[in-house]
Amino acid sequence: MPSATGSASGKLPFVVRVLAAGTFLMGTTEFVIAGLLPEMAADLNVSVSHAGLLITAFAVGMIVGGPTMAMATLRLPQRHTLIGALAVFALGHAVAALSTSFTVVLTARVVTALATGAFWAVGFVIATTAAGPARSTRAVGVMMGGLTLANVIGVPIGSFVGHHTGWRGPFWALAVLAALAAAFVGRFIPRTEQRAEVSVRAEVRALRQGRLWLALGAAVLIMGGVLATYTYITPLLTDRAGIPAGAVPLVLIAFGIGALGGTAIGGRLGDRRPMVTTITASAATSLILLALIPASNSPVAAVVLVFGMALAGFTVNPVVTSLAVRFAGDAPTLTSALTTSGYNTGIASGSLVAGQALDSSLGLTGPALVGAVFAALTLLPLIALALRGTTAPSRIVARHTTTAERETDDASATATAAR
Repeated sequence: MPSATGSASGKLPFVVRVLAAGTFLMGTTEFVIAGLLPEMAADLNVSVSHAGLLITAFAVGMIVGGPTMAMATLRLPQRHTLIGALAVFALGHAVAALSTSFTVVLTARVVTALATGAFWAVGFVIATTAAGPARSTRAVGVMMGGLTLANVIGVPIGSFVGHHTGWRGPFWALAVLAALAAAFVGRFIPRTEQRAEVSVRAEVRALRQGRLWLALGAAVLIMGGVLATYTYITPLLTDRAGIPAGAVPLVLIAFGIGALGGTAIGGRLGDRRPMVTTITASAATSLILLALIPASNSPVAAVVLVFGMALAGFTVNPVVTSLAVRFAGDAPTLTSALTTSGYNTGIASGSLVAGQALDSSLGLTGPALVGAVFAALTLLPLIALALRGTTAPSRIVARHTTTAERETDDASATATAAR
């Protein structure tokens, strides 16, 4: 079984890749619904706008349910929590695929969101601990890479399958893949003891760390900035840049590739220069979005800037996530869940304000202006964080130690006592 811990150099532990596969599935289910709404609305006998509640419910489930599930499963072995989350995820999709009731499908989406929140919260902790302090940001980048890869590959494939087999096809596929992912987690995630030493009080005490809230604030603002623009990017591309509607999916794939590249860059640079990386990327995101306002009349410029927006914006995410978990010290689970909730809060708030800007006199360029302001505001918590410093005591990793490693330690102690 692969070790749960990693050295300061070399490849990341395989468990990080396994966790990234889980985030790929969960990213796919969160965003694939947008491409299936007309079919789902017709089949479930509701309006398209009413079917949109399936997206809203998932986001709310992530915001509220992530921290709740993190606390509810706090004393369980983390391996069991991951397997349970994937099992519930698979079951939720199977129930939705079998149902003809919109209410049942909506409920299944909320339950699925709760499972997703639990997986993210525990997965981040395992990934950063397995990689070690010197590579924690890179590990987070790989995990979040599963989410961005979902936008590049998972969502287009899911939409394609849904259009040819009906919306239930992607739901069944996600259920089967989640069951397989649960088997992989059971095989490759190290066994751990029941976490009796972990307390809810300790997790809550970690929230007193001021630097933690600065990192969470940056997560909310940068995600709000990028998604404010992305949510309404289609009318900007078609009505202002003159790009044919049939070519918009290609631009969205370019956005996904940029997001994947940004996540990889942040993961690589964040461990060495976290504040330089995040401040530079946030400033670049704001400038790119400002440039998009006048340049969106040109299709070429619009595509390049959309790619650049994703590349710069998503560079910030793995760094602030890793910093938040680091600042939590030995109580990182609730913080990890709050980080995930923070990203979803950014998505909800950014898209809400951008929608109002779209309907105002600002018109099609309104969302880009909102995004630029959000990204610029990200600099405030980041600069404050840079002034306060980012160092923190290393977390205790004993709870992630494999059985083989514990036996080695016991043998060493026995030999020392004998001498």
